[in-house]
Amino acid sequence: MATSDGAFERDTDYITDRIVDVPDAGVATEWPVEAGRYRLAAAAACPWANRTTIVRRLLGLEDAISLAFAGPTHDARSWQFDLDEGGIDPVLGIERIQDAYLKRYPDYPKGITVPAIVDVPSGLLVTNDFAQMTLDFSTQWTAHHRDGAPDLYPDHLRDEIDEVAELIYHDVNNGVYRTGFSGSQAAYEDAYRTLFARLDWLEERLSTQRFLVGDTITEADVRLFTTLIRFDAVYHNHFKCNRNKLSEMPALWGYVRDLFQTPGFGDTVNFEQAKEHYYVVHTSINPTKVIPAGPDLRGLASAHGRESLGGRPFGDGTPPGPPAERESFGYLSDGAA
Repeated sequence: MATSDGAFERDTDYITDRIVDVPDAGVATEWPVEAGRYRLAAAAACPWANRTTIVRRLLGLEDAISLAFAGPTHDARSWQFDLDEGGIDPVLGIERIQDAYLKRYPDYPKGITVPAIVDVPSGLLVTNDFAQMTLDFSTQWTAHHRDGAPDLYPDHLRDEIDEVAELIYHDVNNGVYRTGFSGSQAAYEDAYRTLFARLDWLEERLSTQRFLVGDTITEADVRLFTTLIRFDAVYHNHFKCNRNKLSEMPALWGYVRDLFQTPGFGDTVNFEQAKEHYYVVHTSINPTKVIPAGPDLRGLASAHGRESLGGRPFGDGTPPGPPAERESFGYLSDGAA
């Protein structure tokens, strides 16, 4: 939604229930960690949902938390499971994630978003608080992590991870939306300047270190990656974030290629679905619904040379194994953009 001066303002009033391993008096509504009980509803098109699919892969939670994939487009009634046979999620038995929201809150007045976690036995929506969701995957689901899972949220780095992630959220993750959905020239130019000032800051930071915080992949890298990987394909053109392409910023371009080629990152990305979502759903920006054929993204598979900066992507851990067939995207395997 837009403020009176045309600035885009994201509604961040989420359903903040949490799934926790140890009860916490500070949590208003808790659900118990229980393998097989919950289903993560996500969409490959959505950067906020992409965070959860990456962390789920890196930690090896595929068997503990099942995955429902919504298609790339939706109408006013929410994301729909039109990739599944008959347009019905085979586990939840629903057509749209909206059904789980309304089963819990029949008069739910807010936007229906992914990612969302659903309690399979009851069919009730548990949470759509995407920021807390991935932190809880790291800290509450440890009993179900795979052998060799990385520590994405190490105790001694949490303050710095939180600080960097907050800057990235306001200026980059949400910054591209503030730019693209601005309702006035002044609001657009303000968001544009803020976005590229932060990208310049990140370019400088990542020119001397391989990852954002410490010498391994952390939650901060996951949060930045899902915006950067969509930048040239979507945000540069669709959201008018066009000072330059990411591929014209050497450190950031090397960084995103490094992560893209790391198991658990690139294999969760689907450029075709991402482009279809933005260019078809955002009719106020693209009323023709024409989807661009480009850009050519084969450069993402090229050598990045970031190993020279040191660092160990998984620390003392190991990469995840290959994704399940349904959860893998072969977008570059045949040389196509």
